Amino acid sequence: MYHTWMRFFTPSPLHHRLGLVCLGVGLQHGALPTVGPRTLDHHVAVIVHSGSGWFKGPDGRRTPVTGPSLIWLTPGTPHHYGADPGTGWDESFVDFTGPATATYTELGYIEPDRPLVPLTDTAAPRAAVGRMVRAARRGNPLLEVETGAAVHELLVALRRARADIGPDGDPVLQALARDAYQPLTVAEHAARHGMTAAELRTAVRRGAGCSPKDYLLGIRLGRAKELLAATDLPVAAVARRVGYDDPAYFSRLFARRVGAAPVRFREQQGRSVPGGWSDRVPDPDDPPTISA
Repeated sequence: MYHTWMRFFTPSPLHHRLGLVCLGVGLQHGALPTVGPRTLDHHVAVIVHSGSGWFKGPDGRRTPVTGPSLIWLTPGTPHHYGADPGTGWDESFVDFTGPATATYTELGYIEPDRPLVPLTDTAAPRAAVGRMVRAARRGNPLLEVETGAAVHELLVALRRARADIGPDGDPVLQALARDAYQPLTVAEHAARHGMTAAELRTAVRRGAGCSPKDYLLGIRLGRAKELLAATDLPVAAVARRVGYDDPAYFSRLFARRVGAAPVRFREQQGRSVPGGWSDRVPDPDDPPTISA
């Protein structure tokens, strides 16, 4: 026996311009029928929450699948899979497409060469799928936008749930973030971790989808924006705080990446709050409020 629920959608060309659209969503459990062999023209994330089964890719090899796991089905790739007929599995699936899939693939969120991905937990992916399920009610005028937004959320949740990444993220990325404001070269950062520059580039590319230089630059510029928006520090002082001894170089770099010079960015924000800035992340269940 098995149980299944599914809905399929046909988003308009305008909705496709949002980057990602959901083409279908389903919840299934039990000894499900075998899927394929088949080839699709869109992406599917098959989330096996629990249970076991098998998967065959283009090479024809039968690989065991044990939940929690993710099966990536990518366009043009032959596949064949099924739950164990004796025990079955608990599955969610989401069909999606859109121009943003190329960028998510480049960033490492979608892995065409890695169709089976062990997961540590599926609570967050299940929650994202749940939003699509609730949005799928008949007559929902926000259907395409709600489900498309949830696909973005799902890709992030699946990326965070990968079993090869700790609950707090990649330790190398954490260390880079901690040392981001120090005036170190990529080679010097690598040496701190007993790695070559090439090994560090590979690790950061896999973990963050970018080069170490861009990863560090994003952290530095983010902090610089905070200091410019919320303090009266001179630009030169801001530059030093985020690791640049040459304020002129910092200003050129900032303008090139942000699209506005530091002084102009500060003018646009107009939110100087001397004495009121905090680095503490607010508790979502107890956000800052205006005191009576």
